Amino acid sequence: MNFTHFRAIDRRTFLQGALASGAGWSLLGCVAPEREARSRDENEGVYLISLAQWSLHRTLRAGELDTPGFVRATRNDYGLDAVEYVNSFFRDRVQDDAYLSALRKTAESHGVESLLIMCDGLGNLGDPNGAARTRAIENHVPWLAAAQALGCHSIRVNAASSGSRSEQVRLAADGLRRLCEKGETFGLNVIVENHGGLSSDGAWLAEVMRTVGHPRCGTLPDFGNFHLGSGKWYDRYRGVEELMPFAKAVSAKSHSFDAEGAETSTDYFRMLRIVLDAGYRGFVGIEFEGGGVPEKEGILATKNLLERVREKLSQEYTA
Repeated sequence: MNFTHFRAIDRRTFLQGALASGAGWSLLGCVAPEREARSRDENEGVYLISLAQWSLHRTLRAGELDTPGFVRATRNDYGLDAVEYVNSFFRDRVQDDAYLSALRKTAESHGVESLLIMCDGLGNLGDPNGAARTRAIENHVPWLAAAQALGCHSIRVNAASSGSRSEQVRLAADGLRRLCEKGETFGLNVIVENHGGLSSDGAWLAEVMRTVGHPRCGTLPDFGNFHLGSGKWYDRYRGVEELMPFAKAVSAKSHSFDAEGAETSTDYFRMLRIVLDAGYRGFVGIEFEGGGVPEKEGILATKNLLERVREKLSQEYTA
């Protein structure tokens, strides 16, 4: 498959091309954003780089930056052209049409693409209580509308539940499928991040995806969020490999770096080979979460690492 014009193409054309090329993507994991394509610069290689708003959470919480400022900084300070928002930083503006319109214009005027909104604190989509589960689904609907208004392709949600392993599969799948049916009316995907508890068990979350069985449902594999609780960790490389067949976005979590610029917890070369081996050629989002250095420094270190890895892997995967 020729990835020169990947970024956002007609969904039907993309699916036909992927199948014809033998790319092998899961049909659950390759619903592309329905936008006009832009030519891919030769320096962008086999994946694109975006910036997650959480990377600047300390600056935002301190009131030193707001969401429009984050968009401007993405272009002006970091030289990037795509963002992933976090709902907690503009929760009170979710139904403010004027605010959302202005935010979209800010992004467009800076040449920044809005990819998705990460949604937290809206209830458990796998809640065992049916009424609570329904409320959680309804709580996400305004964010579907906001994501559509901003021109995003997805909202990112959590698959929190309780009960036995199999019960949680059933409950999470029910909530997710019902939310995906609502997402369909907005032309949006609903994607799940490994975000603690059973959702950080790659095999469990993959089973949830298969149970949901909706083309709008997918995953957002995060390189670092594999804490199962009680001090137990799931193997991050295995987890990402299990989640990639359903991936509609990828989060390059980073915390700290060694003297050579490598992330100290994740082998980015190994991890991004897993991403590329799955056929993914979309955005890889910087999500710096470390506390030992200023956020700007951590973001730039992550960007430099992703660019260095991309330069090498582009030679391997486009040869």
